[in-house]
Amino acid sequence: MRYFGLIGYPLSHSFSKAYFNQKFEQEGIPAQYENYPIPSIEEFPELIRKYPLLEGINVTIPYKEAILPYLHSVSEVVRKTGACNCIRIRNGRLEGFNTDVLGFEKSLLKSLQPAHDRALVLGTGGASKAVQYVLDKLRIPFTVISRTADPAAGILSYAELNEELLYNARLWINTTPLGMHPNVDSCPPLDYAQLGSGHYLYDLVYNPAETLFLKKGKEKGAITENGHDMLLIQAEEGWKIWNAD
Repeated sequence: MRYFGLIGYPLSHSFSKAYFNQKFEQEGIPAQYENYPIPSIEEFPELIRKYPLLEGINVTIPYKEAILPYLHSVSEVVRKTGACNCIRIRNGRLEGFNTDVLGFEKSLLKSLQPAHDRALVLGTGGASKAVQYVLDKLRIPFTVISRTADPAAGILSYAELNEELLYNARLWINTTPLGMHPNVDSCPPLDYAQLGSGHYLYDLVYNPAETLFLKKGKEKGAITENGHDMLLIQAEEGWKIWNAD
């Protein structure tokens, strides 16, 4: 039997356990995937000691950045983004990877149009780092938005957004957990009146399938996409990493 799992806190929103265990059953793979909700990243070493047969671990909110000091090596993408969401364990060594980047890029490109040439990235966490990496790669200028401004890092607060920026940035990407189940009545505090049919709203949240953020976009005729396809792509990429020679 092979063992894999997910760390984060909380994990009630996660799809990984059901996805991988269904995959293992359908493909006849003798493996098991479990959720490991840990209230503090400092509990991670004890988790590794307690489950020595783990071969792979996915990492979700809020530990994609905090996990880095516990890894023995990281991929180039992890080094550049400062975020890891996939760990391979070989001979006691923990190797960090970032599959969010590939998952987001492939999913985003499905509906991306030439007019979506400027972006707002909502949030500054580990998922935001992956999104920023992809936008840099695609040469799409972006502004990062957070609850608190950080002028030195070029981060604006929501209060600093004006109508011109909201209108001209035709690609809005939510990397925060706002709107995630069970808090489905929340959304980023933006002026949604500035939206039009030329906008593209992408929400990394996938539960519920249509967040309030996406609903507000759809009401204005914008293109909308949730994070489900991104998750499917990054899950399969993680499986490849865990099985690579």
